[in-house]
Amino acid sequence: MPQDVRFDLPFDTPVSGHLEYARARHLRWVWEMGLVRSRDGFEEYRSWDLPQAAARTYPHASAQDMVVLMNWFSLAFLFDDQFDAGRPDRADRIAEVARELVVTPLRPAGSRPRVVCPITLAWTQVWEHLSDGMSLTWRTRFAASWGRFLVAHCEEVDLAARGLAGTLGLEEYTAFRRRTVGIHHSIDAGERSRGFEVPAQAMAHPLMERLRDLASDTIGFMNDIHSFERERRRGDGHNLIAVLHRERGYSWQEAADEAYAMTTACLAEYVELEARVPAMCDELGLDADGRDRVRRGVEAIQHWINGNYEWALTSGRYAASKDGPVATAEQAGRGSVDDLLTV
Repeated sequence: MPQDVRFDLPFDTPVSGHLEYARARHLRWVWEMGLVRSRDGFEEYRSWDLPQAAARTYPHASAQDMVVLMNWFSLAFLFDDQFDAGRPDRADRIAEVARELVVTPLRPAGSRPRVVCPITLAWTQVWEHLSDGMSLTWRTRFAASWGRFLVAHCEEVDLAARGLAGTLGLEEYTAFRRRTVGIHHSIDAGERSRGFEVPAQAMAHPLMERLRDLASDTIGFMNDIHSFERERRRGDGHNLIAVLHRERGYSWQEAADEAYAMTTACLAEYVELEARVPAMCDELGLDADGRDRVRRGVEAIQHWINGNYEWALTSGRYAASKDGPVATAEQAGRGSVDDLLTV
């Protein structure tokens, strides 16, 4: 299935006017922090155009906050690519680094990481800025979502290391994918990008929880569709199309069609439930300020669904083939060319 598969999204989202300003500073930071260590690695990373993704998913951030968000945005993608299906020996090191990433938000601000490598040093710096000005409630919520994402990532790595990556059934996979896609903490960062927090009682409401889960499913499935060719080259079975192909005996095209249908069904349910948000606010007795913060929280979800989709259509990260430093299938299939787990 080609990268440019289109979905009919019911809302448009803006793009930050600070994109180019923040992009230049972000790319310099990535190089200076050692998150790319070679010219090939830098050119590959630049082709992903993560700054565009951040500018679309956090369009209302200030210029300086946009730089911080771009810097943070890069870490999950670069860390994800540290695991190569052909290198199961790295699973223990990945777990060690992931544990450090999990505990960073739980330590006093400014604490030096105990596991030192480019990823952990960068995250320590980013978290200090990302958490600035946010309440303990928000920081705790973000840390929990971030931790679940990283634990799921380690589980994925462990499954691959034991040769079990392609064994999850559809039900298991869809629940697992909701954690590995990392959308809950990404939506949380939408609050930080505009300097507000969704009222705690609204965040705990089943409707808001379901909206966030549906956004995770929609985005995860979209990503699976857009990245399928890339992941198939890498031998990565952590993809909805591959699971449908294996479990149901579908042809690749039938599996792709079913994945598309599942994605649109998630999106349709999201739109239906979003219309119930005003009634939820009535039920909770929220005042005008609380309702406005809920509104912006819902906008943060929309920004992620639409912004991630628009970015994925053109990102070099998901390109089936491309010119330049990763032109061959062998090169394009291996992810990041730089080791970020060692000093």
